Amino acid sequence: METRRQTKERKPLPQPDRRGPRTTKRGDQVAELIKGWITDGKVRPGMRLSKEAELQQTFNVSRGSMRDALKALEVQGLVTLSTGPEGGATITEVPLERAFQSLQNYLFFQRVSLEDIYAARRALEPLLAAGAVAHLTAGDFEALERSIEVCEPFAASHEHALDQRHEDIHFHDVLAAANPNAFLRCLCQIINQLLHSLVVVAGNVTQRDYQAFGRATVAAHREILEAARLRDVDAVSRLMEAHMEQAEAQLRKVHAALRQKLVVDSDLGLHERRRRPR
Repeated sequence: METRRQTKERKPLPQPDRRGPRTTKRGDQVAELIKGWITDGKVRPGMRLSKEAELQQTFNVSRGSMRDALKALEVQGLVTLSTGPEGGATITEVPLERAFQSLQNYLFFQRVSLEDIYAARRALEPLLAAGAVAHLTAGDFEALERSIEVCEPFAASHEHALDQRHEDIHFHDVLAAANPNAFLRCLCQIINQLLHSLVVVAGNVTQRDYQAFGRATVAAHREILEAARLRDVDAVSRLMEAHMEQAEAQLRKVHAALRQKLVVDSDLGLHERRRRPR
């Protein structure tokens, strides 16, 4: 394989920085070189690196240093590691969940409120939805329709009402996935993940409150979907702006707030994803 031939080329490691009391660890140096391969396009997502023993020889490092390098890349989301005869390191795209985790753990130490998030969401969601209109496929329209149907108000348990509110957010994820602007898409998907994972409401919120929330959201989503079917970009943008204002007001009515917590891998299902057979 081309990848394996490339990894056999012995490259000198960068020299440690001796200007201070601390030096760069060998494992970190190796990780930086492998990241250089990714940057240069020598390895791409889905390509498997050489076996660990071969990589040790390539970089002239100990087994421990090589494992430290691969583990560091795994933590950053750049490789997945598997065991067994066919195991090893495979280059991966950094999952959105990892970006969300890093951002949320940063925000944990900041003073961020639900109002702060909605200030950004009010500005970004209309742009995102308008930019998605021309790219929505028949499958996207079906997914948006299904999302609305799941959220149609009816007498349900408190737990089911919460599931419906999560499905509300999925409607926005479908629009995000259709937008070709990767940066805007990423920002909105992370905001959606924040709302999905971290918003909590007051314990005394009634089923009637949830149903009112659901009815207003379903009506707004229905209008946005119909405008999108007509490929009416201006109407989609205008309706989404009104929906964001309405959604924030509804969250205030149920005394919603952000739950401050550090996000660990078990919250994101990343461990389960790594163990999934390939």
